[in-house]
Amino acid sequence: MSPPALQPERVERLSPASGEAGGRLKITEIFRSLQGESDSVGWPTVFVRLTGCPLRCHYCDTAYAFHGGAWKSLDEIVGTVRDLATRHVCVTGGEPLAQKPVLTLMTRLSDAGHAVSIETSGALDISGIDRRVRRVMDLKTPDSGEVARNRWENLSDLRMEDEVKFVICSRADYDWANQMIDQHRLLARTRVLYSPSADQLPARQLADWILEDRREVRFQTQLHKALWGATPGR
Repeated sequence: MSPPALQPERVERLSPASGEAGGRLKITEIFRSLQGESDSVGWPTVFVRLTGCPLRCHYCDTAYAFHGGAWKSLDEIVGTVRDLATRHVCVTGGEPLAQKPVLTLMTRLSDAGHAVSIETSGALDISGIDRRVRRVMDLKTPDSGEVARNRWENLSDLRMEDEVKFVICSRADYDWANQMIDQHRLLARTRVLYSPSADQLPARQLADWILEDRREVRFQTQLHKALWGATPGR
């Protein structure tokens, strides 16, 4: 099976006049919490959530970050992160790669000694990200409504320290994800996570499928939601 044909990108462009061209980013929130997903689950982490996203996944749980936010200079952001005195930093969104100065931000955070990760949809090019940054990249399943947005070229840039995440909404999504793993030899490229879409698939059902099929993937739910629910900033 060949990858689905890519559709023209629907990138929401932020006005350079509003500050993007000057090395600023539009930020929804910066907060300290526990990492709820990925290989860093459980670590105290500072989250830098950028505003805006060109995708509209059916299960999105951060739609509040699509609009609003405030422009902040890179100095302001780095200073806020420094004041929170936490080693792990996660750059997220929205879709953080939709704002180009985020590449410079991640380099500066890495230079400051932070263990930096980025959560990205996989719809935009990841190759320009500082190699010290761990990429946690979604592959959008058919039931996400955005499968056509997957940028398949990103797969060749993945490393074993990166991660690919599938949010599984149904048995059809699960079968599709297994097919993508086999077709693209993902287990030989990187670490693979399967997470149930909380409102569409019981976590126990996904766990049973993984065990029954002897799939060598990592099952994961969202720790932060188990602790605090869907509260922004937690």
